[in-house]
Amino acid sequence: MLALKLVSYRQKGDSAPFRTGILIDGKVFDVQDSYRKLLQAREEDLIASIETFLPSDPNEFFSLGKDAIERAQSAFDYIVQDRSGDFVSFSKDQVNLGVPIPNPGKIICVGQNYAGHVAEMNSKLPDHPVLFAKFSNALIGPEDHIQKSPLTNQLDYEVELVIVIGKEATQIKKENALDYIAGYTIGNDTSARDLQKRTPQWLQGKSHDNSTPIGPYIVTADEITDPENLGIRAFINGEKRQESTTQHLIFDLPTLITFISNLITLQPGDIIFTGTPHGVGAGMNPPQFLNVGDVVTLEIDEIGTLENRVQDRV
Repeated sequence: MLALKLVSYRQKGDSAPFRTGILIDGKVFDVQDSYRKLLQAREEDLIASIETFLPSDPNEFFSLGKDAIERAQSAFDYIVQDRSGDFVSFSKDQVNLGVPIPNPGKIICVGQNYAGHVAEMNSKLPDHPVLFAKFSNALIGPEDHIQKSPLTNQLDYEVELVIVIGKEATQIKKENALDYIAGYTIGNDTSARDLQKRTPQWLQGKSHDNSTPIGPYIVTADEITDPENLGIRAFINGEKRQESTTQHLIFDLPTLITFISNLITLQPGDIIFTGTPHGVGAGMNPPQFLNVGDVVTLEIDEIGTLENRVQDRV
């Protein structure tokens, strides 16, 4: 069964804004164009206002939450049903993939959420989820390089499951929490450990420019069999460093969404990094931090693979 995978794309060599696409068997189909073709087939008179209810801009698209996801699902089903249709599409090697959501309203991160990672960092198990923020200046896409700031000599990797919020969530109940998720992707919560640890607040080590990859696409929530039992792994230059499953989260996904929504109203398009398992560079003996030229490969079952190379900040 094909999964609905949403990407941000533009043609290679083009400086036009990124658009929302659907990745199917190595081809990228434009979401808005595909939905327009579906409306034409249905003879529905909504085409003139399509930019309002299915915008091409990835930020605007995800800000509509599950309404946009449902329309994208209809377009996906139509493409799969009629592969010979005249859709706007490109082979994957004709496009550049960008950050799936380039400018989320909120980027909320959860620290110390796997017991093994807590132990390797010589910390105590938290009584409540440990929250901190990143900003969109840090985000990069699946084809971008992780830029190593000259301020750090201790750049570290952290593979994480990332949640995309699909509808407004405020003071929600735990039993309904998963209903508020639009989809999932992979994130690398890169951390400048020397800067992170020099004050009690972690932000200065967590949000450097062009340092935090997410992607390569967003898999819609209905395509994930059990988000709380997904294998999660990280490799550095092919060497496996991290391996666990999301069932080992200290605070599971419903707990996180409930906890956060009782502090902060979550909006469609907000993203949550849910924590990293043991095996980070800072936890090794001796520590093994990232160097320029290193290739970081992250995997999460049922989502895919995210791979980025480290370079000096430009």
